[in-house]
Amino acid sequence: MSATGLVIANGEKKQVALPCSIETFLLSQQLPPRSVVVEHNGEAVAPSEFSSRLLQPNDRLEIVRIVAGG
Repeated sequence: MSATGLVIANGEKKQVALPCSIETFLLSQQLPPRSVVVEHNGEAVAPSEFSSRLLQPNDRLEIVRIVAGG
């Protein structure tokens, strides 16, 4: 059973269907999971955990895009 809830991503409130995985959240924000580094409630999350780590109401995410260049 899912419900709508708030997640705070980079200081911005986002309405999402919860619970959802970090991977699902990233895709809903048009962020390819392989292009970002994520901190969930103050803890760094390995990309291998994106599909299994579930978000709950009022969770905090810090998302940083990885940019390659020279």
